[in-house]
Amino acid sequence: MQFDLITTDPSGARAGTITTAHGAIQTPIFMPVGTVGSVKAVTQEQLRTEVNAQIILGNTYHLYLRPGTEVLKQAGGLHKFNGWDRPILTDSGGYQVFSLAANRKIKEEGVVFQSHIDGSRHLFTPENVMDIQRSIGADIIMAFDECPPYPSEYGYAKRSMELTHRWLDRCIKRLGETSPEYGYEQTLFPIVQGSTYKDLRKISAEAIASRNCAGNAIGGLSVGEPENEMYEMCGLVTELLPVEKPRYLMGVGTPWNILNNIELGIDMFDCVMPTRNGRNGMLFTWNGVINIRNKKWAADFSPLDEQNPCDASRNYSKAYVRHLFVAGEILGMTLASIHNLCFYLELVKAAREQILQGTYGSWKRQVVPQLQTRL
Repeated sequence: MQFDLITTDPSGARAGTITTAHGAIQTPIFMPVGTVGSVKAVTQEQLRTEVNAQIILGNTYHLYLRPGTEVLKQAGGLHKFNGWDRPILTDSGGYQVFSLAANRKIKEEGVVFQSHIDGSRHLFTPENVMDIQRSIGADIIMAFDECPPYPSEYGYAKRSMELTHRWLDRCIKRLGETSPEYGYEQTLFPIVQGSTYKDLRKISAEAIASRNCAGNAIGGLSVGEPENEMYEMCGLVTELLPVEKPRYLMGVGTPWNILNNIELGIDMFDCVMPTRNGRNGMLFTWNGVINIRNKKWAADFSPLDEQNPCDASRNYSKAYVRHLFVAGEILGMTLASIHNLCFYLELVKAAREQILQGTYGSWKRQVVPQLQTRL
């Protein structure tokens, strides 16, 4: 993997290009989440032609349980299994371990957890998580980490961070001992942790930077903390991570979260919000946020968002999409998901254009209040 930093706006926002074996990614970028090898309710062709997604995510925990690594190996990796020919990033499963708090036990060796599907018991270690991600065949793979909840006591957050660092060294060692399954490079991103404690975030950022990996991620944010704390932690960490390597803020977030964090020097984002919220009738537009189920849209025949280039946004009216939701038609969820994803990709594309022009800061201050408006 190669990262070329093209320019940095006076605000601190960055524009660059990540080149992988499956193509180039223009940053800043939003990555649709395809947890089980599928971005819910959206086909790969729609992702390519309507959404213009440059990279999507898969999840190690879910793909390990279903369909399993043996099936993925037989298929030739996730790219061939799901028909996606552009880059893929896989989350390590650390966040799923965090979300399974009632059904897992964390120890030095790794994490013992119960499947949410059938209750069967499994062990994730830094070593076998690297092996699983090798089998999935992602271009970018994440180190196995522990994501502490918010709020966390200082002592717990510190122990969790130190465990994440020890696990990282085991991940690096394992990757050095193994080869990619499918003949192309797989790049490891370690993850900065430390909850919302400034000193821990600083220690973790310095530790992660010292490992000299090709890219770096920031985890453990957007887990319930106030937005201002997320921005404070992110700003602190980006000042310590290497300038010449891409920075990925995991699991974030709203359109305004993304724009504010771009200004802090973040290059990559992912979140289930555009698809999950879309399936529940929340639409993000350049004019603000719409609850499409509201009766006020019942006779509004204007497009979902004429500023979005995709078919779902321009050629279907608010009244029609509301009708689909009220009637329980699956098409409503598909159109809302495509629209929201298209909007997120257009948002980061517009941000990149402003960065290249050196006008990002003033543009962001202008558009954020509008994006936050509830229509």
